[in-house]
Amino acid sequence: MSNRTYDFLKNVSLFAVPIIAFISSLLSIWNIPNAELWTASLTALDTLFGGIVIIANKVYKGKQEE
Repeated sequence: MSNRTYDFLKNVSLFAVPIIAFISSLLSIWNIPNAELWTASLTALDTLFGGIVIIANKVYKGKQEE
């Protein structure tokens, strides 16, 4: 994985998706239709991106030690 891809996924998983999930959770509070589906989907997506970032980081650190 390139540094640019890693940085993009890291920023998306740490900033963009949580902010959007926060906004969609507010929509759920205001009884906007299907807002809870958006919140759950964004949270699942953020978990996936976070896992990819963690795995990529471990692979990178493993290559640096060799």
